[in-house]
Amino acid sequence: MNDSFTLAQIATWGIACVSVFCVILRPWNLPQALWAVGGAVLLVIFGLLPLDAAVRGIAAGTDVYLFLFGMMLLAEVSRKEGLFDFLAAVAARFAKGSAARLFALIYAVGILVTALLSNDATAVVLTPAVAATVKSAKIEEPLPYLLICALIANAASFVLPIANPANLVIYDNHMPPLPQWLANYALASVLSIAVTFIVLRWSQRHSLRQKMAADVRVPDLTPAAKTAAAGIVVTSVALLTASAFNVNLGLPTAIAGVLTLAAVLLRERKAPWPMMREISWGILPLVAGLFILVEALAHTGVIDSLKDFLRYEAAHAAAASAWGAGTAIAIASNLINNLPAGLIAGSAVRGAGVSDHITRAILVGVDLGPNLSITGSLATLLWLDALKREGLHVSGRAFLKYGLLVMPPALIAALAGALAFN
Repeated sequence: MNDSFTLAQIATWGIACVSVFCVILRPWNLPQALWAVGGAVLLVIFGLLPLDAAVRGIAAGTDVYLFLFGMMLLAEVSRKEGLFDFLAAVAARFAKGSAARLFALIYAVGILVTALLSNDATAVVLTPAVAATVKSAKIEEPLPYLLICALIANAASFVLPIANPANLVIYDNHMPPLPQWLANYALASVLSIAVTFIVLRWSQRHSLRQKMAADVRVPDLTPAAKTAAAGIVVTSVALLTASAFNVNLGLPTAIAGVLTLAAVLLRERKAPWPMMREISWGILPLVAGLFILVEALAHTGVIDSLKDFLRYEAAHAAAASAWGAGTAIAIASNLINNLPAGLIAGSAVRGAGVSDHITRAILVGVDLGPNLSITGSLATLLWLDALKREGLHVSGRAFLKYGLLVMPPALIAALAGALAFN
């Protein structure tokens, strides 16, 4: 390895690290996409990443872009047409004045939304509904309910292959068939969800003694809202079907989102532009920029080194390697966000040809690890954006306080479940 190549490596790592940390910290409150795309552009301008490699990096994320595009359309249509307000009022009515019962109801709904529509959908779709619920029920301390939207989004994100876009990047085009997936991750999912609930419920026990309104008025469900609800149901069926037949999930999600939007607009005779302006489109260039940064790291040989390391460790201590890999990627996901961490780990795992145990452990770490910090996953960043739009705020310090309680025991339990069987 010559000196100039070493300097190129250091420069690439430096730009990539600064870009990712700026995405996480958002200096001067500038858009997160600006930092990811800016870092990618600098890598190309300085000749550290060939243009064709950058294009390959962008192309590698096609399925994720389509997936997010479809989910954002579904969420915005549902929000605009009042579906969330209706569901919020129904949940508050079922709670019958019990803050603890409402907590359990929202948690159960979060599991379903995450499993059937993805953790990003939980952040984008469920968060506005929960925000509307706490307002309808006149709840003074909304934090327990808001935390559910972020934590269950990650804790339930390996129930099904469709539950987290990170699952797509870990397995790439080698996603296990649905029966095999369930055999690998069912126990891990149950343990992850149960432990997260128990610890979070215990940590919020004082807040859940607060009073809430029992006589919440349930608004009428408009025809447009019913159409949006039907679109969500059809989307979940389409994704389960695609998963069962090992078909990429992005295109079916995008098609379902477009068709749902078109059906609502035609029924209501509305123009699409007002609704389209409300969508957080910056998520798509942000993800594209992260894919390019990962491609640049691969260009420096980092992923090849990880492949060699995983291959060596797996050959000498398979069980310890699985636990170590799952824990390490869980921590790394909080430092650099789980999407780039998953991209790097996924490339390394596929190239190293390691046992399925290590792949399972890494997937659990990538999916569940981000529950530690507010910057750990794309779903949590989407959650923050949804809170901001609802006029709500959860600080990074507050999230870390509960993340330190919730994530470690849930991770240990989920890794034990994922590694329990051959």
